[in-house]
Amino acid sequence: MSRSAPAADAGPADLALGPRAAELATLFAAFAAHDHVLLAVSGGPDSTALMLLAQRWQVECRPSTQLHVATVDHGLRAESRAEAGAVAALAAQLGLPHNIIELVRPLPATRLQEAARHARYEALTARAHAIGATALATAHTLDDQAETVLFRLLRGSGVSGLAGIPALRPLGGLTLLRPLLRRPKAELVALCRAAGTAFAEDPSNLNPRFARVRLRALLPSLAAEGGDAATLGRLAHRMARADAALEAATDAAAAALGAAPGEEGGLAFPRLGLGALPEEIALRLVGRAIGTVGTGPVELGKLEALMGWIAGLGDQQTGARTLAGAVVRVSRQSIVVARAPERRPLGSLR
Repeated sequence: MSRSAPAADAGPADLALGPRAAELATLFAAFAAHDHVLLAVSGGPDSTALMLLAQRWQVECRPSTQLHVATVDHGLRAESRAEAGAVAALAAQLGLPHNIIELVRPLPATRLQEAARHARYEALTARAHAIGATALATAHTLDDQAETVLFRLLRGSGVSGLAGIPALRPLGGLTLLRPLLRRPKAELVALCRAAGTAFAEDPSNLNPRFARVRLRALLPSLAAEGGDAATLGRLAHRMARADAALEAATDAAAAALGAAPGEEGGLAFPRLGLGALPEEIALRLVGRAIGTVGTGPVELGKLEALMGWIAGLGDQQTGARTLAGAVVRVSRQSIVVARAPERRPLGSLR
């Protein structure tokens, strides 16, 4: 990253800049449920603004919440250590404890950004637990939300996917908080500059090798047609609202069907009752069961193919298929979702 120069006559602790106390209280309302919060700060404008604003919130609204800062050094660029040091220096000016986390495992050459993200969250979660924090905060913005929605839209995501990035979700025994999700990136850049605070600029954000960079380049053209970040963010909010309603309907369907324990420790649904449900609700119900007894969340397209196979069976036909570590057995009366038996190594087949 290159560093953006600060303004000449302002300091990072100038509390007259940016939102007032009432707005800060609203922006960081979710922080108030936690005594210790870890801020993930890379040194870019978004996370630098997060640190500036969160420190102001702590001073003006809730001194009892302890803020901590961590920077993950992926070691991918020669400048990364200096950038982490700059974050440490700013945190010290703000009176916030800071740690640099070095990744011990090398990242793969393929799917680099995804691997780096997973490694970063894993390291930050471990650090949060080590200091007794119950929440981790990241600086995702409205622009990140728009890119995510566009990315998923082009890949045919369903309602849950188009809900985009949640402002709050569980993560490894913590609560992941994203207080800036409705703030445009330009506002945060302006805040840093007004505060006279330098920030780093990551060259990978301009590298067309990465899909998000290519999608980001499309946003100005989409904005000219009315599809700006605010519109895509509004779409995400509406999809999240619809997703919550569908999840509530799925809860009600599960209670009404009275899914019973299956023969192999799984879940059994009455075949006629499941077939009578709206397609989306039945899909979610079976997907939940597979996610519970199998190896994790199910890819939507594969789940749709499974449900299409079930729907295509005649009333008297039976069968079984495996998906995501689960086996789905269809009998004349029921559909049982159980954990799939482990595959035996080829060398053991004699």
